[in-house]
Amino acid sequence: MSSQTEVIDGYVAGKWTIDAVHSDVSFFVRHLGVSKVRGSFAAFEGTIETAENPLDSKVEAVIKTTSVSTNNEMRDNHVRSADFLDVEQFPEMTFTSTAIRPQTAELFEVDGELTLHGVTKTVTLKLELNGFGTHYEGHAIAGFSAATEISRSEFGVTGGAAGAAVSDKIRIALEIEATQA
Repeated sequence: MSSQTEVIDGYVAGKWTIDAVHSDVSFFVRHLGVSKVRGSFAAFEGTIETAENPLDSKVEAVIKTTSVSTNNEMRDNHVRSADFLDVEQFPEMTFTSTAIRPQTAELFEVDGELTLHGVTKTVTLKLELNGFGTHYEGHAIAGFSAATEISRSEFGVTGGAAGAAVSDKIRIALEIEATQA
């Protein structure tokens, strides 16, 4: 589908570095079935390679699980514990893309391998291409939004006794700005 580049306005092939200052990695999970607890990860990095054929593009990302924040120190410490992320044993989660499928000119599905809590599973990100542009300092930038939902139990994240109060499904949302390397 090499003609895909013709319908992506301003598409730029190349290597990109995720700009963590202008990006966000967030999640939310239902608590007691009635509310949503939101959180984010402050430390992450990654690279994106946009290929001449966009469907041959690749993404690799690393998220530091120790950087989780839900704006509540007691809860954050519990999420970092062996009950949930076990950050001492598993200080990172990783994502490596394996395939990209177009949905429309700006919407794609990105399959990849997510490793969390020592378990690797295939996940699909719904990706929106927000566009390509030029930073005020003159370098090329690109923007992407992506989301997926995972089952924490499939990754061995039980939650201990508190696991019954938290839904198994976790929604992950990414807002990514990348700079051409």
